[in-house]
Amino acid sequence: MRYCFTAEAISLTALKERILSTDLVPSREPIKTGLDDVLAKLNELGIQNLAVLRKELKDNSRLFAIAEQTGIDKDHLALLRREVESWYPKPFSLKDFDWIPAEETAKLEEAGVKTTADLFENPEKAQAAGIQPDLMEHLLKCADLTRIQWVSPLTARMLIEAGYSAPADVASADPEDLDQGMQAVNTENAWFKGRIGLRDIKRLIDAARYVSLWY
Repeated sequence: MRYCFTAEAISLTALKERILSTDLVPSREPIKTGLDDVLAKLNELGIQNLAVLRKELKDNSRLFAIAEQTGIDKDHLALLRREVESWYPKPFSLKDFDWIPAEETAKLEEAGVKTTADLFENPEKAQAAGIQPDLMEHLLKCADLTRIQWVSPLTARMLIEAGYSAPADVASADPEDLDQGMQAVNTENAWFKGRIGLRDIKRLIDAARYVSLWY
């Protein structure tokens, strides 16, 4: 299985549906304005899927050229780029799981398994490294959860402790139940300063759904 979705398979129509159905953070809400027109103009340039869009917008000089060629505001394209980039799961170093004994993660590193992407895509290789089975199971669950937008190693740990061990569990969660579960875990362990708001919990659930839809 792949740690990241296949961007070539994500059409601009699917991209539009995700943007319009998502409760975006306030700074990115302007992306929704005139989105049909923006995507139509990009399509005319031969940009037909998420992979090509990401490639074309990654470099500022190309982004500015597209803005000039199409008449799309460059700031609008920059916001679109930020939103698109946020969908790609970040491979975290296994060293970021600092609650796992260093000698155990060192075994994985020696086997060439250094990130959550390595771990998720090569579970047999990881299991052959000889780390404790319970830690291996825990890390595999964490690696799976970090494929969800915004989920860090610590967030993955909190989700597991709250009873949500896979993206599908999060995707089907009741927002208030998940919120209460996360807060209870944090109250007990004090892993996170502050409080995750219910609105952000709902965003997390929505993002988890795309692990099933796009992977």
